[in-house]
Amino acid sequence: MATVEKEDGVEQTPTLNPEVEKPNDMQFERDAELAPVTTTPAIDPVIEKRVLRKFDTRVPVITGFMFLLSYLDRSNIGNAEIAGMEQDLGLNSGKYAWLLTIFYISYTLFEFQALMWKVLPPHLWASLIMFAWGAVATCQAAAQNWSGMMALRFLLGASEAGFGPGVPYLMSFFYTRRELGLRCGMFLSAAPLATTFAGALAYGITSGHPHIAHWRLLFLVEGLPSLVFVPLAWYFLPDSAVEAKFLTPEEREIARARSLRRSGEEVHSHKIVWADILQTLLDPKPWFTAFMYFSCNVSYSSLPVFLPTILKDMGFTAVNAQGLEAPPFFLAFLVTIFSTWIADRLEQRGLMIAFLSAVGAVGYVIIAACNSVGVRYFGVFLAASGVFPAIGNILPWVLNNQGSDTRRGMAMVILNVIGQCGPFLGTNVFPSSDAPRYSRGLWISAAFMFFNLALSLGLRTLLAWENRKLDKQYGTKQERQANQKGDFVTAEENYGEDFRYFL
Repeated sequence: MATVEKEDGVEQTPTLNPEVEKPNDMQFERDAELAPVTTTPAIDPVIEKRVLRKFDTRVPVITGFMFLLSYLDRSNIGNAEIAGMEQDLGLNSGKYAWLLTIFYISYTLFEFQALMWKVLPPHLWASLIMFAWGAVATCQAAAQNWSGMMALRFLLGASEAGFGPGVPYLMSFFYTRRELGLRCGMFLSAAPLATTFAGALAYGITSGHPHIAHWRLLFLVEGLPSLVFVPLAWYFLPDSAVEAKFLTPEEREIARARSLRRSGEEVHSHKIVWADILQTLLDPKPWFTAFMYFSCNVSYSSLPVFLPTILKDMGFTAVNAQGLEAPPFFLAFLVTIFSTWIADRLEQRGLMIAFLSAVGAVGYVIIAACNSVGVRYFGVFLAASGVFPAIGNILPWVLNNQGSDTRRGMAMVILNVIGQCGPFLGTNVFPSSDAPRYSRGLWISAAFMFFNLALSLGLRTLLAWENRKLDKQYGTKQERQANQKGDFVTAEENYGEDFRYFL
């Protein structure tokens, strides 16, 4: 499967022109002219579906469960705050806000770790980083003062930055551009699902009578599972599509052909192409998505940690506020998976993000402007089911439109360095002095979701314009596929005549 037939009849592994392996947008036309159009034989769709099913039961499931635990460990501070931590540690509004902010400071500073998925074997990196955040998250239960908790929150952000931001990049090693969205959605949907469990778990803990403080038990119960899961990540997370031990020899040949079709490499390389790093920095497209991520993160970061307080100030008791978190975020979990699947099928990621941004913005407007508790609670459903799924579509959109593994990795670094600055604002616009309405933070969140809508439509317009230029120069995708006689172009996801931007 991993061969091409030369004119002399000898089957050999295709070798890409060096100019094609290190493309950039300014070289797009020249690379396409220089590149030999090599092909890999058509892949048996029945076996390929079997390979995909095996990948799906491991990569998104394992990383998704890890993300669920990591998100639980970062966001449960909102539940801990109303469960007694505020009184025990002597927190005021300003000190609590700093506990949220310090996490995102280190989370942003250590975003470069996303590239470690390419440098180290993924099962090794995942295990190391999971052990690190699990240990720190559990130690939060032993904090005795604000300073100690600040140090732990900084370390938690530094360790979690090595996991979540880079997993969509890891998935791009296993899936093609048109398969990636749904799998990223399956992974990212763990965030709202974790919030669902956080509310339910906090409800159970705070309604009991344990021998230690409720908030300390909360950190213990939600931190220890991360440590327990480390051996499973070590043994069951595959390092690459071709090296996956759970594939049969026949399936491994299909995986090897898919790797050739995707990137031109049979075996995943652990080398970073430094020229591609610079080329990505000069490309405007990842900067568009980075500011989209920033906009969403203003709302995304504040909703889970402040929602218990907002619900409490609507008139619910602290215990009931914990339980009422679950339904909106479970809906967000479902919408995240469904929206990424639809965007993959229609190849319309930008329009999907615009729609979801509008839904989220309207939700925040309702919470801010209405007086009825029932109507405001309905607004929470809209906000959650708009913000979380929008992010679920932004991340694969970044990966869809970069044409090499290194460029995809660097685009994710840009996305997260800029995007994770959003929580600095989002976690500081809900001061206790604004209670019980919190109108300022809600209106700011709504405004940024409307801004995200505008950015998504602007980027989509740019990509459509560039695709029209490429079609005019090289012919449409359908015309080129008709000349390939059923075979697939090698490295079809790298820049070249067959590359088109994902709208």
